[in-house]
Amino acid sequence: MTGTTATATTPTPTEDAGRRPAGRGFTRIAGWVVALVGAVMLVGGATTWGLVQSQLAAENITVAEDARWFAGDAVDGPLTAFSQADIINHHSLEMSGGLTYAELDREDPLRATVMNGSFLRASLFTSVLAFGVSLMAMGVGATQVLVGTVLARRGSAG
Repeated sequence: MTGTTATATTPTPTEDAGRRPAGRGFTRIAGWVVALVGAVMLVGGATTWGLVQSQLAAENITVAEDARWFAGDAVDGPLTAFSQADIINHHSLEMSGGLTYAELDREDPLRATVMNGSFLRASLFTSVLAFGVSLMAMGVGATQVLVGTVLARRGSAG
């Protein structure tokens, strides 16, 4: 052991060319997983949007003629559902003298009608919310597909 020294050798560029830097395999796999989850979210959001739209259209609701927006249109999307909910509120308040269901006397004969209006509005707003969540899922899903694809390609580059 005397007189000999160990020397470290560094690989030449040709020796290193065949090696993939550490972590590239994980990046590639993680990228494809992110993209796959994004695709599932995108499809799930689009499917939910279509389901809510078809069920809402099947109710054959038409936006009231005196609505501020979309008067006479079929209620089959988030904007028409919101418009119909808005005009139902307007009609309920007009009929009750500006009082909500909770403000009306328990014996007031209008209370049941105002309550039904309130329930209809809640149902329409639920569909508006479902459309919004579906759109958000599609947006997040599309973003994940893009980011995942970039990560997967970056992990494959070497």
